[in-house]
Amino acid sequence: MTVEIKDMMLDKVAIGPVSARIYQGEEFAKGPPVLLYFHGGAFLESGPRHCPLAECLASTGAIVVVPDYNAPLGGVFPKPLEVGFSIFSYLAKKRAGLGDRKSQLLIGGEESGGNVAAGVALKARDHFANELDGQVLLSPLLDPFMGTVSFRSADQIGMRQRWADGWSHYLSGGACHPYAAPRMCSRLSDLAPALLVSAADDPLLDETNAYADRLKQAGVMVRQHVFPAGTGWPSIYGGTSGEARTWQDDLCRQFSDFLHDIRIH
Repeated sequence: MTVEIKDMMLDKVAIGPVSARIYQGEEFAKGPPVLLYFHGGAFLESGPRHCPLAECLASTGAIVVVPDYNAPLGGVFPKPLEVGFSIFSYLAKKRAGLGDRKSQLLIGGEESGGNVAAGVALKARDHFANELDGQVLLSPLLDPFMGTVSFRSADQIGMRQRWADGWSHYLSGGACHPYAAPRMCSRLSDLAPALLVSAADDPLLDETNAYADRLKQAGVMVRQHVFPAGTGWPSIYGGTSGEARTWQDDLCRQFSDFLHDIRIH
C-alpha cells in the first residue's frame, strides 16, 4: 500500500503545540488504528525526520503519528514523557481529526522511543487505562545499567558509547523513576497489551525479552517476535549493519496480527 506523508501541528496539546509527521496509507478502512509513535535516537535527537518503521506500519492501513517529542521541553526525563503523555491524552480525547472514535489507539516506538512509549503506557495505566488499546515496542531501550549478555555486542555495531551518552543525558535530572526505566518498574499489572520485537543479533534483545517475560508474569497480553540474525534489524536505530533490510513484510504481519489479537482481547 502506498503511504502518504504529511507534516502537521498538534496545536491543542496541553503542554503547547507539537509538530508531528503523519504516515497514512492511501487506502484504509473505516476506523483505522491510530499509532502514536516515538522515534529513536538514543534520547539525543529531535526534529522531523523520515521514520522507515512508521512508514512500514502505516502500509498496513494504520495512521502513524510521529511527534517531535524532544523539542518542546527538552530531552531530559521527565520532559519527553510529559510531552508524550500530553499528546496521548489529546488523541484519547479528541483524535485530532485522525481516525474516528472506533479507531484503536496505540502507542509505540523504537529504541529510546520505545522507552518513552513504555513509560507513557505505564502512566496511561494510571490515568487513561481504558483509552489505550495496545503498545508496540520495537527493541526498546529499557535498561540504564546496560548489563545484559546481548548488550555486549553493542560495540560491534557502534552503539555502546552512544547509548551510554544517551542514558547519561536522559537521566541527568537526577532520578531513575520507573517511568524512565520501565524494566525496573515493580508493578506491571493492568498494562495495555504489548507487541515486542527484537532480533537475534540485536544488543537490546535481552532487555526486550526480559520485559516481555515480566509483562506476561504480570498478566499482560503479550505478542513477542524475534527476527533471525542477518535481517538488518539493528539499522533501525543507527547500528552498523552490512545486511540489507529484509524485516519489513514480517514486521507488518506481526503488527496486523497484533491488532487482530487485541480486537479479540
